[in-house]
Amino acid sequence: MPWTKVAVDNAVKNLAFPSLDKNKRTLEFRQALREASFQAFKRDPRVFLMGEGVDDPGGVFGSTLNLHKDFPGRVMDTPISENGLTGFCVGAAVCGMRPILVHMRMDFMLLSFDQILNHAAKICYMSSGRVAVPMVIRSIIGRGWGSSAQHSQALHALFLHMPGIKVVMPSSAYDAKGLLLASIADNNPVIFIEHRWLYDIKDYVPAKEYLIPIGKGFIRKAGKDVTIVAVSLMVQEAMKAAEKLKREDIDIEIIDPRSLNPFDEEIVIESVKKTGRLVFADLGWASGGIGEILLGRMHNKLRPYLKSDVQVISLADTPTPSSPVLEKEFYLDSEDIIKAVKRIL
Repeated sequence: MPWTKVAVDNAVKNLAFPSLDKNKRTLEFRQALREASFQAFKRDPRVFLMGEGVDDPGGVFGSTLNLHKDFPGRVMDTPISENGLTGFCVGAAVCGMRPILVHMRMDFMLLSFDQILNHAAKICYMSSGRVAVPMVIRSIIGRGWGSSAQHSQALHALFLHMPGIKVVMPSSAYDAKGLLLASIADNNPVIFIEHRWLYDIKDYVPAKEYLIPIGKGFIRKAGKDVTIVAVSLMVQEAMKAAEKLKREDIDIEIIDPRSLNPFDEEIVIESVKKTGRLVFADLGWASGGIGEILLGRMHNKLRPYLKSDVQVISLADTPTPSSPVLEKEFYLDSEDIIKAVKRIL
């Protein structure tokens, strides 16, 4: 049964956000991605998946494992030709298909920017809404084995400068499944960004299909002293920081936006009304990063409630190092969040 507006609306309307109960069914982040793809394939014959290595024994770190056996002819390994492949998917989407394109490293999406920015993002607008481009581009960020300057960049802020594209970044297995299904069902191009270090994290994931509304944030932890807006892997680091700060009687509230475009401004503003303090924890560089972009957008709405300057935690403006010693200094963790919280308290 293909996705229909009724099916999507009903799924969103009936969505609940259950707490992560370890006594319930759990999946790893990678397994949740695979299950979402499997269920989308079963539901809609227009869905297909392509990318470099999607049918390899590793199956893109397990997220596409053996899907080519379950759905012969609909999961295709591809040549190293990013711009051409993206154009192929744009054309397929325009013709009524629902492609999922996988980039194992976000760095190589730069080769696809012509197709993403000049075609996928604009065709609906240029056709006065008569032509949709329902495609998902999955991309993976994060360090691995000394991935260095050309294989680990988090470039998500670039896509916020492209009207016509949605950008989502799940931080849990539960969200990975629900957001991927919602992205496949969406009639717009969606950039779906996954952090490699989240793939092993396991939490509650229902077996049934469910959709998480794109553009709806979630309070991972309620608190009263400081609001932390954390993206992707930084949600996990913020949770670690919360445990440490609790010992010092500091109570932080953690907001997971889950979607950067559209971005849930209201959930942040309501939290800051309560706490009066705000920290942005991002995975990208400082200059032109999402902290600057989103805070610039919300500043006038936040200013009446702020008791101190906003802190933005982001990477230093330098290419990514590969040395383990330099990596340790370059990348962010819970300690950086703790320092930022203490600075504004």
